[in-house]
This record gives sequence, C-alpha cells and structure tokens, in this order.
Amino acid sequence: MSLGPLREQIDALDARLVELINQRLALAVEIGRIKRQTGAEIYVPEREDAVLRKVSERNQGPIRAEALRAIYREIMSAAIAVEKPLLVAYLGPEASNTHAAAIKKFGASVEYRPMGGISDIFTAVEKSEADLAVIPVENSTEGSVREALDCLVESDLKIVGQVYLDISHALITRAPLEKVLRVYSKDQALAQCRRWLQRHLPQAQLVDAPSTSRAVQIASEDPAAAAVATELAAETYGMPVAARNIQDQSDNATRFFVLGRKAAGPVGGGKDVTSLLISLGDEASAHSGSLLKMLQPFSKRKINLSKIESRPSKKRAWDYYFFIDATGHHDDPEMKAAIADLRKFCPRVKWLGSYPSAN
Repeated sequence: MSLGPLREQIDALDARLVELINQRLALAVEIGRIKRQTGAEIYVPEREDAVLRKVSERNQGPIRAEALRAIYREIMSAAIAVEKPLLVAYLGPEASNTHAAAIKKFGASVEYRPMGGISDIFTAVEKSEADLAVIPVENSTEGSVREALDCLVESDLKIVGQVYLDISHALITRAPLEKVLRVYSKDQALAQCRRWLQRHLPQAQLVDAPSTSRAVQIASEDPAAAAVATELAAETYGMPVAARNIQDQSDNATRFFVLGRKAAGPVGGGKDVTSLLISLGDEASAHSGSLLKMLQPFSKRKINLSKIESRPSKKRAWDYYFFIDATGHHDDPEMKAAIADLRKFCPRVKWLGSYPSAN
C-alpha cells in the first residue's frame, strides 16, 4: 500500500479525534456551569487521578502509558480552562523547576503566576489570589525543603496532589570557568551539584538565590557569575550553557506538592496518601519510648508509613515536629481511628492533606 491511502486514514481519524475532543469539552462546559452553581471545586484531584488510571488500564498499545497520560493531561487541562479559568502559583521566575512541575501537573491551558518565595506562594492561595499552588518539598539527593515544611506547620492550606520531576542541572554562564567567582542557585540545587562545583569551580563562592531561574537572571547581569539551573532557563533568558548534567546523582528527582484551600476526596483502594504533622511535646522528653508509642496507632491497624521525618518546632529547644506520610485517606475508618488514638497523648496532630499517590 502506498503512503497516500494511509495518510487519508490518518486524516479521517484526526478529524474524528477533533470532533470527540470538542464533544468532551462541551460536556466540561456544562460540568463547570453546575460546579459554579453549587460552589463545587473546579479542580478535583481524585477525579483527575481516576481518569488517568482508567485510560492507562484501557491502553493496549503501541502507545506508551506515559505518553497517553501526557495527552490526557492536556485534554484535562483544556477541560479545566473551559470550566473556569484556573490560576496556579509557583516558585518563579519562569522556567524554574517548579514551573516545569506545575506544567507537568496541570498542562498548558491553565494560567500560571510566578512568585518570589515559598511563603509568598502560601499567601497567594490563602488570600484567594491564586486557586492552587505548586511547591518543592523534597529532593531525592538532598532531602526536604525546609521552608516548605515550616510553612506547612502554620498554614491552613491542604495538600491536594503531588508530582515528581526528574531534575537535570546545567552550569549557565558567559564567563570562562576559571573566571567565575560566584555561582548562584537555590540552596537545594547547589547542594545537588556540590561535588561537581568543588571539582570544577573551587575558586567560586556559592550564593543562595530564591530559585534556579532567578539565579540565571542574576548571572545574566554579572560578568563573573554563573548559575545552576535548567537548560530551559538558559534558553528562556538568553544565556549560554557551559556544562550539562552537573548534578552529583544521575537519578536526581524532586517531589512537589499541590496546595489548595479545600481538601481532596478519597481515591480509595490504597491509592491515597495522608500527610500528618505530629508533636510529642513533653511526652518525648519524659518517655524514651515516645516515638514507638507514636507509631503504634498505625502499626496495629497495618497502615503503611512511607515517610517519617523530624524537624525542630522552633517553639523551644529540643522540641520537634514529625512529618509523616501514611497510605490511605484521612476519611478512611482505620486512618480516623489512628489519628484519634494519637490525639489522646500528642499535643498537636495536624492533618496536612490527603491526595492521590503518583500514578
């Protein structure tokens, strides 16, 4: 068979796909109208997760599941945009890793607003200046983002989603390496490239910047400076790339949270994650087995913990908060019972949010 008839079949399928996509968006317009009348949330994480899982399960190939999900991500992004304009705040400026994570999560059809710092992101959502936000919380090489955890302690916002992003760093500068005196980047990015920077730029001072993309802006104005950021940031701000893939670990990835004002509903089937903040208070200093006691409400109900991390409370010396990720939703009976047990002896048990596990 020649190419002509095959291309005609593809053209016919394309016409049908366009028709079906627009039929789907017409339904989204009606759903948006109903949501606005009832005051329901436009972005529903559990519904998004269910759609992505269903299309992945129905996929018979040859398209890869990851590619199919990316296509549906954009279809759902367009659907959200016709239901109601959605504004997502992120750690900017444009072309930061958080910007890339936000686009990976929400697609190209929603509106994005760069913010100067993580606390500014929380404020924007709390004051309804943005509908949702994306913040970095944890890196596979360097651990948690301290400012993000500290803001979660004080904020009433809820975690409603998460997204993982592979991170590849580049050295961006107009100067020869031997003449670079300062290297700017987010503290986490500098730490992820520590060995490379020590080996190739031992003379350079490492300077913390609010974000990787802001570091590129600073370096563009300083002839003796470089930035650690993405190649996309270099392209966005018209800066040359001096070295690629300078991160110390090849499997470098960062976890981001999606924040909203209302909690997400359950996905079910063990596909939810619940994040909690727990303080043991005087219990920790009085009893050597206090940490074990904190874990028992989960253990006896066979609730899996995927993360436990301590962080100084900043209230008094040697007082710590524990951040815990547990499998299941806050509204699950077993999770409710575990939290009720914790509240019997812990001075503070804060539900940070329940959200779909990454699919």
